[in-house]
Amino acid sequence: MKFAVLGGRGRIGSQVVDGLTAAGHDVKPASLSTGLDVVSGKGLEEALAGADVVINLTNSPSFDDTSIDFFETSMSNIGAAAEAAGVRHFVILSIIGVDQVPVDYYRAKVAQEHILENGPTPYSIVRVTQFFEFVGAIMSWTTEGDAVHLPSTPVQPIAAADVAAAVVRAATGPPLQGIHNIAGPEVFTLDELGRITLEARPDGDRHVVTDDQAGMFAEVSGDVLIAPKGTELAPTHYRDWLRQQP
Repeated sequence: MKFAVLGGRGRIGSQVVDGLTAAGHDVKPASLSTGLDVVSGKGLEEALAGADVVINLTNSPSFDDTSIDFFETSMSNIGAAAEAAGVRHFVILSIIGVDQVPVDYYRAKVAQEHILENGPTPYSIVRVTQFFEFVGAIMSWTTEGDAVHLPSTPVQPIAAADVAAAVVRAATGPPLQGIHNIAGPEVFTLDELGRITLEARPDGDRHVVTDDQAGMFAEVSGDVLIAPKGTELAPTHYRDWLRQQP
């Protein structure tokens, strides 16, 4: 099979490219560095030429309301190019709980899903929870002096490598015409996750303060970010992943 991986140089995209290549598939990664611009449409015809499957892993450069324009425009462009190229399967990566979180970026991802669902190409949506790799950034956003302010929002994070493996499985199978959920194997509160991180990787005098008004996840109530019943659980545990980081 021939795969076009849009965003194929990113955190997930590069691992998807490696996984597909290792399985013996013909893989063409495309990104800004190769001349692809999904907003203007530049490079899409070349990227999708001859592809059986397109995997769209491109992401908005911002998380504010401009992300809605990014996903609406890029998905319309990719969808039209995929139809013209005769692509038989269109795969995207999304977020568990995406339709229940009242922030702009999540609304933008909902728009992306809707465009795919209403398009002509058979599709699969892989929804995942927050990445292990984002925990450090989340902590930095809410750090004031030595205090890391984090809410007690329940989360069920997953390793990026497990996300990439799930995308590969979805892309190499038949179109789902629906959603496949995958999450990490453990549930934490976000403040607990911060404490575990600092215990394993001390960072000066930084310490976690539980603050249910801090950061974007303070707006999330209940178990919205927890995997629903029937979700596939990935194998990698957070503490094991931390020990493997340089």
